[in-house]
Amino acid sequence: MSFFEGGLSKLALSTLTKDYPAYVQFYVTARCNLTCEQCNIIYANADQEECTTEQAYKIAENLAKIGTSVVLLTGGEPFVRKDIVKIAKAMMDNGIHPRLQTNGLASRKQLEEMVAIGAHDISISLDSVLPDVQDQINGGFNNSWERAINTISMVNEIFPINSFCVFGCVLAPRNIKHITSVIKFATAIGWWVSLVPAHQTETTEPRSFSTFDNDLCFHPDQYEEIREVLEEVKVLRDEGYNLYDSDEYLDDIYRFVTKQPIQWRRRNGGLCDSPNLYFAIQPNGDMSVCCDYRLPESYPVFSDDFPDKYRTEIVRNEVTAITSECSGCMYGSFPEISISTRFFVPMLRRAKLFLFDGVDRQLKRLSKQEIIDIADSIAVDAGLK
Repeated sequence: MSFFEGGLSKLALSTLTKDYPAYVQFYVTARCNLTCEQCNIIYANADQEECTTEQAYKIAENLAKIGTSVVLLTGGEPFVRKDIVKIAKAMMDNGIHPRLQTNGLASRKQLEEMVAIGAHDISISLDSVLPDVQDQINGGFNNSWERAINTISMVNEIFPINSFCVFGCVLAPRNIKHITSVIKFATAIGWWVSLVPAHQTETTEPRSFSTFDNDLCFHPDQYEEIREVLEEVKVLRDEGYNLYDSDEYLDDIYRFVTKQPIQWRRRNGGLCDSPNLYFAIQPNGDMSVCCDYRLPESYPVFSDDFPDKYRTEIVRNEVTAITSECSGCMYGSFPEISISTRFFVPMLRRAKLFLFDGVDRQLKRLSKQEIIDIADSIAVDAGLK
């Protein structure tokens, strides 16, 4: 069974035309059990009610009508929603591949139900192989690292062996020395890693994944260390370690954290590809440019007329007015979608990863204790403990 069963033609259409959404991020909730240092979504979207289950069903239908291939079900913590499996199933029933995201809150029952409906691709937040560091990053919640490891072990036990399971790893001063260890850990258990640099914003302009804390920004005396780490992760990837990120993206991480202009948008006139290749959906069901920027008007994705409105000049112009003023983000998914469709080498890498029956996606059937022992061994080898 191919990774995107029945969806290859839609992905090809997105790649060729750049006018069908290959990827949509659906923020099903702003609620979360953690208060991670780099995340502000519980504040940025606190003014919204969540869309209902029935509205989520309609969202799935409308996304299918506009040719969507993949939907990330994210939050907040999406597994706080009791209907999260129903939402994932609605996506699958409409020919859309659901990707799941969690900080480790997902229960065994929820994971088993996801596998039962055929949804088995997941992202878990992991920024360090050291429990105390991860707990601090997660807002000082004790045992949050262990809970994530417990969920990881359940995924390795329950999910099909060729699932695509990835750690979302935020690169910040606190864990810069831990990045290569996370990549080695992921590879040892059959997971992948995608890096995201911490973003910062002011309290007067809250954004979902931008911290208010200036301490999460790198200082000039740290720039050389960042460069060395990013070069090392490129070497690891080329040696076969499971790092998802392209050279284009990694080079722009360095530019971003050192306050230089990013370049991944250069083949689209300096703009991102929202809403043509991707966009976001807020907890209340409204379409937004991305996780950071809302549109001035409300366009509920569950409305009967959304597929028509999505393609109107009015909506496109509202999005362009925002993206033309944006300096560009490095949140991972959106930049890499643009890179994968506009740069040949990353396109080939992604095709190999996703379209060849999971050759490069092999979960290791390991117990929780075996996974903990691997993390501990890698931490010792790296001199982190």
